[in-house]
Amino acid sequence: MDILKVISDELNIKLSQVEATVKLIDEGNTIPFIARYRKEVTGSLNDEVLRNLDERLRYLRNLEDRKAAVIASIEEQGKLTDELKKQIEDAATLVLVEDLYRPYKQKKRTRAIIAKEKGLEPLANIITLQMATSPIEEEAAQYISEEKGVADVKEAIAGALDIIAEAISDEADYRTKIRNLTFKEGMLTATAKDAEAQSVYEMYYNYAESISKVAGHRTLAINRGEAEKFLTVKVEAPEEKIITYLTKQVITRDNQYTSPLLKEALEDSYKRLIAPSIEREIRSELTEKAEDGAIKVFGKNLEQLLMQPPIAGHTVLGWDPAFRTGCKLAVVDPTGKVLDTVVIYPTAPQNKVKEAKEVVKKLIKKYGITLISCGNGTASRESEAVIVELIKELDTPVSYIITNEAGASVYSASKLATEEFPNFDVGQRSATSIARRVQDPLAELVKIDPKSIGVGQYQHDMNQKKLGEALGGVVEDSVNKVGVDLNTASASLLEYISGITKVIAKNIVSYREENGRFTDRKQLLKVAKLGPKAFEQCAGFMRISGGKNPLDNTSVHPESYDAAEALLKKLGYKLEDLKDGKLVGLSLLVKDYNRLSGELSVGEITLRDIVKELEKPGRDPREDMPKPILRTDVLDMEDLQPGMVLKGTVRNVIDFGAFVDIGVHQDGLVHISQMTDKYIKHPLEAVSVGDIVEVKVMSVDLTKKRIQLTMKNV
Repeated sequence: MDILKVISDELNIKLSQVEATVKLIDEGNTIPFIARYRKEVTGSLNDEVLRNLDERLRYLRNLEDRKAAVIASIEEQGKLTDELKKQIEDAATLVLVEDLYRPYKQKKRTRAIIAKEKGLEPLANIITLQMATSPIEEEAAQYISEEKGVADVKEAIAGALDIIAEAISDEADYRTKIRNLTFKEGMLTATAKDAEAQSVYEMYYNYAESISKVAGHRTLAINRGEAEKFLTVKVEAPEEKIITYLTKQVITRDNQYTSPLLKEALEDSYKRLIAPSIEREIRSELTEKAEDGAIKVFGKNLEQLLMQPPIAGHTVLGWDPAFRTGCKLAVVDPTGKVLDTVVIYPTAPQNKVKEAKEVVKKLIKKYGITLISCGNGTASRESEAVIVELIKELDTPVSYIITNEAGASVYSASKLATEEFPNFDVGQRSATSIARRVQDPLAELVKIDPKSIGVGQYQHDMNQKKLGEALGGVVEDSVNKVGVDLNTASASLLEYISGITKVIAKNIVSYREENGRFTDRKQLLKVAKLGPKAFEQCAGFMRISGGKNPLDNTSVHPESYDAAEALLKKLGYKLEDLKDGKLVGLSLLVKDYNRLSGELSVGEITLRDIVKELEKPGRDPREDMPKPILRTDVLDMEDLQPGMVLKGTVRNVIDFGAFVDIGVHQDGLVHISQMTDKYIKHPLEAVSVGDIVEVKVMSVDLTKKRIQLTMKNV
């Protein structure tokens, strides 16, 4: 198989782009580095395409390795033919390779193997040849053997039919046809184990849908319902059609003595061997497709969450709400430093609202707090009511924001949090995390396992390794898109930078602590274990403000410094001009990029990137994202009326819609059909996590705590 050609066709990109990218990957370059600094080589492939390419490359290389192992195994058995070898080499999927290998695979002791051990294979061959001129019973009598355990004619024929049934089930072409037929025309059904039992799976208690049309989120819901013992799930295949197909393939001549026996063998082969196996494969394929879709959505949601714009310049009060144990508060200055922590008891059972407000007022006055970040967990509603009352009593402007605290408890109990705040308890750490999440969501959220951030669906039911790798890639791309401040970034943030391992990240922090601030990117080469290759991969993503070279505070890579300086000189500027923002409009001075790139010995795409960066040095791409909504008043679910129009923040996007926070503690659902008048395949075509949207209330169910929203005609 020409792997590169296959990838080129699948991803609809030039073969030369695939060849160049694979070479870069094989040389040990990371995806973020290739996406940002090797655009000339790849033809500007973005990180999403590069990750898809990398994933397919690994799958197809694994496929080729498996083919080689299968061919070697069959050859060792002395059963490899030229035709079979070609079939295996041409196979495009692992499933087909395994189908072709099935007859040669070491099996457990099956009924067919036992029959062969009893010497019944010649009898099976006689039946398969379909040339018998007398009843098979006469032939079968010769195989009766007390020693071999064949008691009578009936047993001999049954054993022969077991051999034939297994041979039919091992035929790769039959399996492919039956799998395709089942997928196209079969039904996925679910029934209740107890029709009276109340559960979230009630809509699947009497469910049937064409396999080819089952949506991913329904597959995952049904799988969970089955795992939790609420549902019985089956694949109903077009059995009659399959038996007719097998009959045509197996019974090639009408023979009164063998045809009935072959019919019996092929029916047994399908029902006992093929159907259960195909059912497992189809369920597995549906699950894999559903997981891939869910992982994609999770990744997109996570990216939007990580790329939320920081709310800079605020001293923030992080508020971790609770009942019995009290609300934990942490005051964090604009740089993320913790100034104070305290516990208040405004909620049940203590209800010390007055005392709590006094404590918070003193903190606001003492530290100049301008924003309260309140977690959305238990007692959040009660805490918000106190915060709103408090804001009304203040003579200085203070806003509040409800912050998604998913994963905060995971972080606060982690080894990392213990190292960061050894003298804090979990509540103090959690409050600190809730405060920092609004100041710099990316820097704080990288400390948490992406799977715990809570912007997916069914994340605990899927392949955790696959999910972890995909989400890790999303975090890596996001961190490198933004870049990090080399002098303030935590080890948790640094380890996601291209070329930086966990060990090197810790070494960078240690170097900083021992030697003071970095003043030059080249100093990175003095960090233990950070060699020239790692420097090449990471340098462009590391920022140093106020260092020796102003270019160190941009995403211009050190390999392009000479070109950048020559460009500035040509256009009448000095490096120092970078600091004062004097280079706005620089792109207007470049008349001919093609000619200039030749003069500066740098690629045209790279030159355009350099100019863009010099115009706005160190620009944070998160500035383009929608700003979070800051509130000063509270709304209750009881206040909602159909027809009300509100502004909200998209908290989660799933296959059938999006959940929007409209400030009432219960996110409302905008179903996919209520997003736009145009047809869309997936909600992500209309909204992303973090988007600020206008919605209209359609209905409110106070008992079930459900809010239906629409984005149409708002």
